[in-house]
Amino acid sequence: MPSFDIVSKVDLQTLDNAINTVKKEITTRYDFKGSHVSIELNKKDLKLTVEVESDMKLAQVIDVLISRSMRQGLDATIYDQSKEPYQSGKVYKQDIMVRNGIKQEDAKKIVKLIKDSGLKVQVAIMDDIVRVTGKKIDDLQDVIQLCRNANVGIPLQYINMKS
Repeated sequence: MPSFDIVSKVDLQTLDNAINTVKKEITTRYDFKGSHVSIELNKKDLKLTVEVESDMKLAQVIDVLISRSMRQGLDATIYDQSKEPYQSGKVYKQDIMVRNGIKQEDAKKIVKLIKDSGLKVQVAIMDDIVRVTGKKIDDLQDVIQLCRNANVGIPLQYINMKS
């Protein structure tokens, strides 16, 4: 039976390239000359730490980060900016988590979305992967289209299409 997997993975090398591009652009921008800007990626925890002098510059750095990431082919929703920026001495800091993998609640949302659509497919949650199995490839393609059109809140990729 044909099947495919729905995943939410971030390519670490592409993410690292995007962050290095942001660092390079920030050092060459005139409005950041002589100001403290630090962007650090913790690859183990997938956490991005941004330090700047003011909250206005923080918004500009995040704007550049999102635009450069999208140019590298990353989705803008991989950055979880739910934590508020905080002031530490003279600098503003913000910890931005990088979403990697589908959480259990999000997987349940995806399963409910597919089941409510009435398509004749079977859906199974396997750790951070959602596997979709059906009798016809057309049904699987309909599921992919359904997931693309639905706003799940996380970037999704569709891999391992087997017929």
